[in-house]
Amino acid sequence: MELILWRHAEAEPGEPDIERALTSKGKRHAARMGAWLDRTLPRDCRILTSPAKRCVQTVQALGRRYELREELGTGSNAEAIIQACGWPGQRRPVLVVGHQPLLGEVASSVLCGRKQDWRIRKAGVFWIEHKESDGMPYVRLVVGPDLIGKLR
Repeated sequence: MELILWRHAEAEPGEPDIERALTSKGKRHAARMGAWLDRTLPRDCRILTSPAKRCVQTVQALGRRYELREELGTGSNAEAIIQACGWPGQRRPVLVVGHQPLLGEVASSVLCGRKQDWRIRKAGVFWIEHKESDGMPYVRLVVGPDLIGKLR
């Protein structure tokens, strides 16, 4: 299984939290990462996103169909997100667009077996792969929007 964690891009401050929109910088970073992901992700990738406006705006930059999932919202927990993804038994790759510190906790949980405070940058991607034949999951890629233009 491939689990791709994509943190939402930079958002404006404000309340209510769920309505915070991307800044102009956040829109640029989401577009850059979305274009790269669209070229890189498998076509059968399942895409899940938090219902928060900043996550929806981030995933829309990808230009693919996605599912809004309440269990990916800011009030969730790593265990609920992992379960929503179907880790590790899902056959299709899954892209999750969500929030910190939740995505960092998901990454540490699936890689180390316990939640830790791992940081994923705004608009950054943390790509994890698990092959049954290998036994253990591994990090395939960690990249931020500033470096993505340099990858070919």
